[in-house]
Amino acid sequence: MTPQRDPGHALRAHAPGSAVGRLTRRRRLLTTGLALLTALAGLSALRPAQAQDAWPNRPIRLVVPFTPGGVTDTSGRLIAEQLGRRLGQSVIVDNRPGASGNIGTAAVATAAPDGYTLVLGFDGTLVINPHVFAKVPFDTLKDLAPVGKIGDAVLILVAHPGVPAKTLGEVIALSKSQADGLSYGTSGTGGTPHIGGELLRQRTGAQLTHIPYKGGGQAMSDVLGGSIPLVYTAVAGASGHVKSGKLRAIAVSSAQRSAALPDVPTFIESGVSDFVVNSWVGLLAPAKTPPAVLARLNTELNAVLNDPAVREKLIAMGIEATPGSADQFRDEIRRDLARYGQVVKAAGIRIE
Repeated sequence: MTPQRDPGHALRAHAPGSAVGRLTRRRRLLTTGLALLTALAGLSALRPAQAQDAWPNRPIRLVVPFTPGGVTDTSGRLIAEQLGRRLGQSVIVDNRPGASGNIGTAAVATAAPDGYTLVLGFDGTLVINPHVFAKVPFDTLKDLAPVGKIGDAVLILVAHPGVPAKTLGEVIALSKSQADGLSYGTSGTGGTPHIGGELLRQRTGAQLTHIPYKGGGQAMSDVLGGSIPLVYTAVAGASGHVKSGKLRAIAVSSAQRSAALPDVPTFIESGVSDFVVNSWVGLLAPAKTPPAVLARLNTELNAVLNDPAVREKLIAMGIEATPGSADQFRDEIRRDLARYGQVVKAAGIRIE
């Protein structure tokens, strides 16, 4: 005898209150929940890219770790203005002087790595200060991310016209023939010109005595007046006196001749091989700034530096634009940090 099927059995089995009904509802809820989680995960994955695509959506702060008016400040303001135009947001210069640039640079090293705080990096602060100060409140390589180099402020060795030496070789020979050697003035202890003078002394055996001043202006006044025979300084501050004949140019310590003084030979041309000492400036951000933000900043900075009008303005400040990659800038920082450390250690230079 064939069993009779209850027509309402299937309906009762899947009714909301039944065991099968409850299981079915749980499965549906689970499926819906998994789908929702998947969608949320997808949105989360998109958020960083969307945030980076939206950058910048507010003004950017450029910390200049020196007082207003100097070359680092004026070059920083020029770059800030041009960079702001390309980014569509204001780049506001914030002067934070103190401790040879250490205070302002440290403020950026500890800032949020969101692309809205940058620092105008100076070679004296980033690659010399770590060696001459007993304690520096940042680690150049670990706490900062290079954006790109702005340019080189070419350095020059100049002499009073009364010095009986016209070439670098003659200056070195004259220094060795004098009982007290020759003195050279710079803008101060631990600055790039001081390091350059010490490197020249170490590389050639020249008998040079460093005379530190509180700024390059006073050193220039003393060499013009004949109080000291030599000054190692930036081309920008000396070119006018060289062209007028008030000072004699000995050599520039850049890899190529300076556009401002094309007739003046380099130290390399003058017989000191591989002698390149420039004072440079560049842009850096806090470490861990998003790579996409750093890449955008580098692209826009290079576009600014390739603008002929900007290049001319920088040359007038004594800076020769050097557009390039962030990696190239990082490599130069690393090299200078190592080689200047050796010079400082050998010379026993310290700033308390």
